[in-house]
Amino acid sequence: MLPFFTNPYPDELIYSAIARYHFYSGNIDCKDTLEELFQSRSVIPSVEIGSHFSVLAEQLGSNYSVENILANHTIYPYYAIFLSKQRQQEILQDVAGDGKGLYTRLGVVAGSICRKDGLYYCGECAKADLNRYGEPYIHREHQLQGIEYCPHHELSLLKYEAEITSRTEYIRFEIDKMNLSPIYKVDPYANFSVHLAKQVYKLLQLSLHQLSREEITLKYRALLREKNLVTVSNRLRQKELYQGFRSKFPTDFLNQHESDLDINNEYNWLKIITRNSKRHVHPFRHLLTLYFLEQGIDDFVNSKADEGPFGTGPFPCLNKGTTHYNQRVIQDVEVTRDYKTNSPIGTFTCSCGFVYARKGPDISLEDKFRIGRVKEFGEVWQIKLKQLANKNISTRAISRELGVDSKTVKKYLEEHLEIDNKKKYKIDIVRLQQYKNEIISGMKEFPLLSRTALREEFKKQYMFLYRHDKQWLMERLSPKQKKQQPTKTVDWAIRDKVYVREVKLLYKQLLDRQQPVRITVSVIGKQLGILANLERHLDKLPITKRLLDEITENIQEYQLRRCYKLIDRMLLEKETIILWKLQRNAGIKSVYFQKIKPMLEIYIKNYR
Repeated sequence: MLPFFTNPYPDELIYSAIARYHFYSGNIDCKDTLEELFQSRSVIPSVEIGSHFSVLAEQLGSNYSVENILANHTIYPYYAIFLSKQRQQEILQDVAGDGKGLYTRLGVVAGSICRKDGLYYCGECAKADLNRYGEPYIHREHQLQGIEYCPHHELSLLKYEAEITSRTEYIRFEIDKMNLSPIYKVDPYANFSVHLAKQVYKLLQLSLHQLSREEITLKYRALLREKNLVTVSNRLRQKELYQGFRSKFPTDFLNQHESDLDINNEYNWLKIITRNSKRHVHPFRHLLTLYFLEQGIDDFVNSKADEGPFGTGPFPCLNKGTTHYNQRVIQDVEVTRDYKTNSPIGTFTCSCGFVYARKGPDISLEDKFRIGRVKEFGEVWQIKLKQLANKNISTRAISRELGVDSKTVKKYLEEHLEIDNKKKYKIDIVRLQQYKNEIISGMKEFPLLSRTALREEFKKQYMFLYRHDKQWLMERLSPKQKKQQPTKTVDWAIRDKVYVREVKLLYKQLLDRQQPVRITVSVIGKQLGILANLERHLDKLPITKRLLDEITENIQEYQLRRCYKLIDRMLLEKETIILWKLQRNAGIKSVYFQKIKPMLEIYIKNYR
């Protein structure tokens, strides 16, 4: 443990605190400082985040931890809430160790925009630091990609004029190398930029991993639904979203921040953000999305996740004729669209046979216990109606008991009365005898026929006799054949979960294949040996169906993935990317390659 350390100031980068430690310790060689802090002379300093934090925290004492350093003294919170839960945990392990793959996991390599070459500061912040602490320091909120203004003083950030001469060198802010005069530049988009800077600062103050990409996606969907940008079938109105977004931001501002959109590109960043995609999107672009949705960070964090127009199940059964009235026993809702108003219509079907519907979306808790229209009363309700009618109570009393009007009670009572009073029709004696003779002749002609085979062969005769002289028929039929094994009942809910796990694992393996293969239901079904169930019973596997809809590819998506994989390899090997060569290696015909060429050019540009 170190005898002393220059404890970080509020929002100071750990890089800056180490730079000040190096200065005050009197070390001449930065490698000596590295050895004291990290027990290694080969650690490479990183301005934005860093690595080997487990060793650093141990050297600094019990007041420090990997999470504390990462949350309060790096730029990681700028990215954190937009990462998946799995990726967040992986990054914790990265910074605790050697940090290999850290920036790749963050998406900094592939998804960077508005990169900053050097260190930045605000003159007013530097003066305030000098008065309060006796020295300026590097604020993390001033080093973020895409952020050009100080959130505290609303001034344009200035570049610190100092050159790094060694990979192991730490730069400490020196007041005589800084411009402390407020500089106001002419910027027509200053209001946008200042607002975004203030929101970023709030983002940095959130608890580490307070949210994740999974939760962010659902919150986006809820806000888009409020703007009527989500259809009843839960699809995004991409064209309206694009038009609304472009009307919110000037094109020059988006171009200046490398965030312009191409509506024809299936992988433009706005589509990726609003879909449940695994691709990384830069946090600055998430801030643009929040600005479009009119959400500050505080409001967004506290906003509700999307639950659909009727919320999530289970839903109450509103059948007053059952013992489970008002209890949440209906698991799912079927959502359709009102063709006149485009409003969502929810249909709720209970196992008791009661089916009701109402127009959405639900606004309050009371809405969940509202019936718009009863589609089916069901057998349980009708049995209760008969029981009440047999008690000789009034029609109005029955209607109050069952929660319907008097006309409905009368209607169903009359139907029952008609059925009960219906006389049995006279049996055609001639036809009865004719069918008996035909059955007997058939049994003589085909003595080995089973009951089922005989019924299929003489359907008309069998059904007539079954209805009008069942005893005669049963006495002459061959004995029932005992089943060798009892039929097993399939638990589709469990099978659905098992399939999801298997499909996810196979999907990852397919993506990792050196030689890409198009991901289709057929490929997945064949490799897992479940193709028959995917083709015939997919309606019984709702979670699997949603997963397949998300991961399966059409031909163009498959061609793009092949090309993206080749581009990644070529860039990694520092090979010049030539489109005709890319086409040849990917094995794509020219007529199809021309369609995806613009998307490939954008991908290459963003990668660089």
